[in-house]
Amino acid sequence: MANLYLALVHYPVLNRHGEVVASAITTIDLHDLGRTARTYDLPACYVVTPLADQIDLAKRLIAHWTEGVGGQLHPTRKQALELLVLVRSIEEAVADIRKREDRSPEIWATSARLKSSPKLLGYRQAGTRLKEGSEPVLLLLGTAWGLAPELFERAHRILEPIRANSSYNHLSVRCAAAIMVDRLLGDNDRYEGTEDDSHGH
Repeated sequence: MANLYLALVHYPVLNRHGEVVASAITTIDLHDLGRTARTYDLPACYVVTPLADQIDLAKRLIAHWTEGVGGQLHPTRKQALELLVLVRSIEEAVADIRKREDRSPEIWATSARLKSSPKLLGYRQAGTRLKEGSEPVLLLLGTAWGLAPELFERAHRILEPIRANSSYNHLSVRCAAAIMVDRLLGDNDRYEGTEDDSHGH
């Protein structure tokens, strides 16, 4: 089975005007991405930002929950935040994975708005690829208004957008990440039901 790594990307991303910017870290994102990574036994979740003040903010938060009193009082939170790795660029994340795995990862991008692309990858196919393959995968999660175009050009594949039964399309990155990871790695066959137990639900 291939290892899946997450990258919470704060640069390069887009603002509401379509300009490439560096977004600010949201601390609740760090908590919840760490929890998702721990729940699905992922090796690491990279927090990508080149901004020194944002790196300092994230370092203080992570230290509180992994080295300080927070980790003593909440050991499960410590387990989750220990999986967060601060990097200044996606290149640093790729280099760290190469060191861990002795090979470079395949990069998958994500988008809430993408309609079509020759790189588009469905969840069933992606899940099979992870469960039957051996090459590690780095899944890029965009903050702000999404990943910058250059990251879609760099990505080997682009994971299909999450589709729901409404026109609302504004999930937080932490909610979207949990859904994506569960679709890719979760034991979803248990919830498909059988003819015997499908009544009354």
